[in-house]
Amino acid sequence: MRDLDDIDRRILLALQRDGRLSNQDLADRVGLSPSPCLRRVRLLEEAGVIAGYRAVIDQEAVGLPITAFVRITLQTHEHHLVEEVERRLREVPEVVEAYLLAGDQDYLLKVTVASFASYEDFVRHRLRTIPTLASIQTTFAFGVTKTVSPLPVGSS
Repeated sequence: MRDLDDIDRRILLALQRDGRLSNQDLADRVGLSPSPCLRRVRLLEEAGVIAGYRAVIDQEAVGLPITAFVRITLQTHEHHLVEEVERRLREVPEVVEAYLLAGDQDYLLKVTVASFASYEDFVRHRLRTIPTLASIQTTFAFGVTKTVSPLPVGSS
């Protein structure tokens, strides 16, 4: 990872808030002229600090109003089985985020579905087919208190 100076941090904060900023607008916000600003953005991209750009979609607007947080535990942790579990999780479209955990459970999944019936189908036909699965625990979110937020790169 490269060392980030104050201007890099301002660039990152501005792009996290609005990834569609023109280079001119970004340069104005961070106090640079356009050429040095573009050069810095490209360096941040090349270094992997900026990993990509994407649109944030309202899940209710696309018919996926239900969010479930699913904790799964495996029976065994043999290397080839863990790799298979992770490969399968990456392939399931309803799993929008998956985290490897320390503690009692092995994975935390963020799942979005259209209905409770869709969630039941997801569990029956996607999750339960995962090899070495020992347990599934689900918590449904009733609302969102804070959505995806910029990383606090402004603080040192």
